[in-house]
Amino acid sequence: MSMTNLRQIVTQSGVQFGTSGARGLVASMRDDVCYAYAQAFLRAVAGAADTVVLGHDLRPSSPAIAAACAQAVRDAGKRVLFVGALPTPAIAYYAAVQGAPAIVVTGSHIPFDRNGIKFYRADGEISKADEQAMLDAGVQLPAAIAAAPLPPASDEPANAYVQRYLDVFGADALAGLRIAVYEHSSVARDILHTILEALGASVLPLGRTDQFVPIDTEAVRAEDIERAAQWAQEHSFDAIVSTDGDADRPLIGDERGTWLRGDIVGILCGQYLGADFVVTPVSSNTAVERCGSFKEVLRTRIGSPYVIAGMEQLAATHGQGAVVAGYEANGGFLLGSDIARNGATLKALPTRDAVLPIVAVLGLARERGCRVSEVTRALPPRFTASDRLQEFATESSRQLVARLAQDGALAAGLLAPQSGELANIDTTDGLRATFANGDIVHLRPSGNAPELRCYAEASTQADAEALCRACLERVAAQA
Repeated sequence: MSMTNLRQIVTQSGVQFGTSGARGLVASMRDDVCYAYAQAFLRAVAGAADTVVLGHDLRPSSPAIAAACAQAVRDAGKRVLFVGALPTPAIAYYAAVQGAPAIVVTGSHIPFDRNGIKFYRADGEISKADEQAMLDAGVQLPAAIAAAPLPPASDEPANAYVQRYLDVFGADALAGLRIAVYEHSSVARDILHTILEALGASVLPLGRTDQFVPIDTEAVRAEDIERAAQWAQEHSFDAIVSTDGDADRPLIGDERGTWLRGDIVGILCGQYLGADFVVTPVSSNTAVERCGSFKEVLRTRIGSPYVIAGMEQLAATHGQGAVVAGYEANGGFLLGSDIARNGATLKALPTRDAVLPIVAVLGLARERGCRVSEVTRALPPRFTASDRLQEFATESSRQLVARLAQDGALAAGLLAPQSGELANIDTTDGLRATFANGDIVHLRPSGNAPELRCYAEASTQADAEALCRACLERVAAQA
């Protein structure tokens, strides 16, 4: 066996930690690299548990990566509890119930030629400190890795995930609603159907494919915008819902097929659940503060580990009984507290979940007796848009952001020359510029892929989209 540490393998392979788990090109995620990541997790973070929960998404490359991770678990003398293809939050929830660590093979929403691995302690998603501990961990690789076939998958985790929502919301929570499910290649396409029907809805399946579709809920593809609107004309439904590849980010559309922004979904979910305190990244819509629904809103860097750390901070500050939740601009919702509802308890799940916000938005519309398109009417008129420049080198993104942070005049001219004077620059994560007329433009290097992301906020949807589009065009022209 050869002895090294994970940091050296990261440097050699290019497979590295992003905002949520390890990410890399499929070609770089060789058996030895994946084995090393799993072994470092077991040695530095997972603790003494004798069982590790393992699952994956529907990317064609995922089972082979899972097999390499499973071999590392077995070689460490631990049992593999294989759950097959399931949503990441379902795997995380089951692992928490079992008091076991978990490994989830998924690239989430990133392009098809990439994949990734997410790691969970028995008490939840690993932290940035855990990532550093893994990078420093010594790993011992066998001369050759012959990964055994994956074992049969257990049905228990899927059943537990369905029951989580049925117990709390009840069999008539969505009664009378007709919900279209855009299935594509989401790992949740079957279990989401099961959950919605268990809650009383009738389900219309649409768009199923065996070709992997990299759905990004923060930058919805033009074809998916058009497709949802066309389906709304062809079919009669109350809402259309979907998720990204591993189902930790929701995509929720109204009866017209218009997709809701993820940071608006987060506000609605927090209101439906009666959250007292909310944590969300700096990129999210400012309507969360302006709506007045929450006692405190804490802003963080982008990425679920930072949101989780913020939830832990608020829970420690405000004590037992305070309902703490978090969400990201991609719509993924994190529950930091147990919530009593309908004589049952919705257990905390401090990792992104797509199902809870879907149920919440539909439930809120039903509770208010309105259509899904009307649930946002009570919110302040602030609108956001986001997009990205793909194949934009991460180092180039960082250099651009650093340059703009040092030169306000350059930032104003490149980001939003028609929005008035530059009022404020926030460098919590990337560069977020607020202008005299209230417009906001935020540039940030992606943590998962060679992309430069742009977030914009304005008083109308058209203005937000125009701000985002024009900024990226100017950046691309000067690159």
